[in-house]
Amino acid sequence: MRTSRIRTATLAAVTAALALGLTACGGADGDSKAADSQRAAGTGQSRSASNGDGKGGAEQVNSGSDGKEGAPSTAAAGGTNKGAAKGATAGAQQCRGDQMLLTAVHRFAGQQGDHLLVTASNKGTKPCWVTSYPAVKLGDVDGTALPHSKKDNPGGAQHLTLQPGGTAYSAVNLFDYGSKHHTAESFALALRGADGHHGPFYSVALKGDKPQFSWNEADVLNWNTKKPYVF
Repeated sequence: MRTSRIRTATLAAVTAALALGLTACGGADGDSKAADSQRAAGTGQSRSASNGDGKGGAEQVNSGSDGKEGAPSTAAAGGTNKGAAKGATAGAQQCRGDQMLLTAVHRFAGQQGDHLLVTASNKGTKPCWVTSYPAVKLGDVDGTALPHSKKDNPGGAQHLTLQPGGTAYSAVNLFDYGSKHHTAESFALALRGADGHHGPFYSVALKGDKPQFSWNEADVLNWNTKKPYVF
């Protein structure tokens, strides 16, 4: 009878141990499967974020490297020097009369279109600018400078930059009515600033075969890069 009870107890203990072992194995398998499931889910999310096939990330990188978006522009990177050229022009100082070579020629004397062609050349070593029209006083006539021509083209307020050796042109239109006129062979010229005021006057002697000129009235044209009255 005792032997039977002992065997029964032993069998019960073994059965319990086996049950615990099976339960532990089942738990481990469950954890492993759960981890595998999480890895699969993570992989699926990663593919979804890259448009499912990994192309999305590559397209973003290419869009930054093909110059369409995200890449610096050529101008901003200094790929062209147009901005630098403009900056250099903007940094130029106003031309001074003592750094300019001023000459004049009497053209179409006694004819329609009679005028004094004025040439101003930058003899300095740096760019400088002229603007508007020069202040001109003819001969020994006292008083105010000649007026601006009403027939002139617009744009006189712009700065005309002259590189070293560069030249600008103006003209003094002469209107001679044949009597009671003034006569001279030279005139005085001054450069105007951006505010319209002029600096000191410099004497300009005329060159050519007919340096003497006469006028009853006269006016002045804006500075220009081309000679006026080229017929």
